[in-house]
Amino acid sequence: MNPPRSACGASPPGGRHQRTGGAGSAVSAWLVWAALLSPAHAGDSRTPLPVIEPATAGTQCVEPAEVMRRNHMRFLKHQRDETVHGGVRGAKYSLKACIDCHASAKTASVAAAETNFCVSCHSYAAVRIDCFECHTSKSPKLAQGATR
Repeated sequence: MNPPRSACGASPPGGRHQRTGGAGSAVSAWLVWAALLSPAHAGDSRTPLPVIEPATAGTQCVEPAEVMRRNHMRFLKHQRDETVHGGVRGAKYSLKACIDCHASAKTASVAAAETNFCVSCHSYAAVRIDCFECHTSKSPKLAQGATR
């Protein structure tokens, strides 16, 4: 039994060849070119960087900003384990210390508004924050000052 002629690279049945080039290719090339130059790909319409409210003036973070951006969750998880299993509170990487330093002066929180410290970066990175399902996102220091 012989295979169909088109399987061997010969003409398809009926002897018709598919046309290449011509107007169809020109239209396709134009559409690709237009898509690449559209505002979605332009340099001035990139996703805006997060707006981050500054930390409390006169404070120094426990690690450089580059280290905290990359590793803050590792530090917080390690501190969580130390606190839960060893009873160690108020250590170098405590969530409470982060909140006290980074809470917004307007909301007294790190997660109440889009520009608050945690929310701004986590929204930008499309990462869900679940810390505050159990923990408060408000700084007791700022909250007391706001109620007076």
